[in-house]
Amino acid sequence: MHEAWGDLINEISGCTKCRLCENRTNVVPGEGNPRAKIMFIGEGPGRDEDMQGRPFVGASGQLLDRMIHAIGMERTEVYIANIVKCRPPMNRNPEPDEAAACMPYLRNQFKLISPQIIVLLGKVACRYVLQDESPISRLRGNWILRKGVWFMPTYHPSALLRAPEKKREAWEDFKMIKAKLMEVSHRGEV
Repeated sequence: MHEAWGDLINEISGCTKCRLCENRTNVVPGEGNPRAKIMFIGEGPGRDEDMQGRPFVGASGQLLDRMIHAIGMERTEVYIANIVKCRPPMNRNPEPDEAAACMPYLRNQFKLISPQIIVLLGKVACRYVLQDESPISRLRGNWILRKGVWFMPTYHPSALLRAPEKKREAWEDFKMIKAKLMEVSHRGEV
């Protein structure tokens, strides 16, 4: 398994499949427990992530860490990745061709980790993973079961920083995530 991870990270690190590679400082493949029960997927790296080569390390990442901790877990117990592995200019949303270039990497990460729960952080993650263009306000808080994996769409932490009034809804989503984790663990699914 370590060899497969190494090969995947090397492939991501040398990727030139789309224009996002042209201005990156670092590739941001993802990080966390390679056997995580829960995987978090965001849209793409921002400035801080591009500088450090790690996902969710800026203000949004600090909030995500607190949210993960609030459900009794640590960042080291989960896996965190993004739709695209390089920073889009000016932190814009990834374009469809950019997301398409990176989706095979995300699928390979998913296969290697084999999580039972995937938390989709924001509309962009839902668009590319679920192929659903619905507003995140309509998707969030609803479990979606696909091929034995539970998906929970919720607000992206950056949206919560811009609109703190949504934090209550996000907390309800995270309480559901904690309950689902306990449920699948007790049934032996994880």
